[in-house]
Amino acid sequence: MAQLLCRDLTLGYDQKSILEHLNFEVNAGDYLCIVGENGSGKSTLMKTILGLQPPLAGTVERGDGLRANEIGYLPQQTLVQRDFPASVEEIVLSGRQGRTGFWPFYRKADRESAEKNMERMGITAFRKRCYRELSGGQQQRVLLARALCATEKMLLLDEPVSGLDPKVTADMYQLIQGLNEEGITIIMISHDIAAAVQYASHILHIGKKVFFGTREEYQHSRLGEWFLQEESVNA
Repeated sequence: MAQLLCRDLTLGYDQKSILEHLNFEVNAGDYLCIVGENGSGKSTLMKTILGLQPPLAGTVERGDGLRANEIGYLPQQTLVQRDFPASVEEIVLSGRQGRTGFWPFYRKADRESAEKNMERMGITAFRKRCYRELSGGQQQRVLLARALCATEKMLLLDEPVSGLDPKVTADMYQLIQGLNEEGITIIMISHDIAAAVQYASHILHIGKKVFFGTREEYQHSRLGEWFLQEESVNA
């Protein structure tokens, strides 16, 4: 059974649709990249998957034992968020808030999860440092550790390498690939189609035309061939 199943989705705001009749599914262990032009509805789709915004029509269904509080989310950062005056440890630990229920305090399991994921992301040495003092790449590792505190099943990542230099970008892609190899399902919005076909198992391309399939199928589709060629010309 699919971990996530989107049936006949129509997305938009104020009853004005930006994407209609979208169908795709994600199985446990998949690595799905969502690509497409600006304004095509990528971030809206992610918010809909997370339950932060209702679809205009259609359904988003979870299966394979996946619960709403078992989806980790790494959103795009705003300038205000980059300047957040909290310690690394506090931010990572806040990823457990969806697991505490009505209990207002963190438990031993929450602190153990934060410790594990700081070590996993190589940021244990920064645990007491203020988040806003870190580099962009270090901040993304903190946010990824925070997202991992919510899940061992599925991560939703909204352009996680945006604004990073090439070396840090490559390191981040390797981290994400390693998490996928551990069995975590990845759903990632990306503007980098070349990287998407390098790392992802499946591609969802949305816009005036829609494609969903394996990366190999995408590379040999008319849509994929055209966009990959355009990206190489503009590189």
